[in-house]
Amino acid sequence: MKKPDIDIGACSLCMGCVELCPEVFRYNDAGYIEIVELEQYPEKDVDEAIMLCPEDCIVWSEE
Repeated sequence: MKKPDIDIGACSLCMGCVELCPEVFRYNDAGYIEIVELEQYPEKDVDEAIMLCPEDCIVWSEE
């Protein structure tokens, strides 16, 4: 299964992914962006978040 992954060290916390795709990305209490656990991820929305990420820190990974 394809799952989005974030390089937390490169993330600038711009919140663009959260705004574009809140069903997949969220800001957690620890102050980082995290991936919501889903059975399937909306590829089109995640692809848009990947494309618009200013730090290029979101990628697809295979689980």
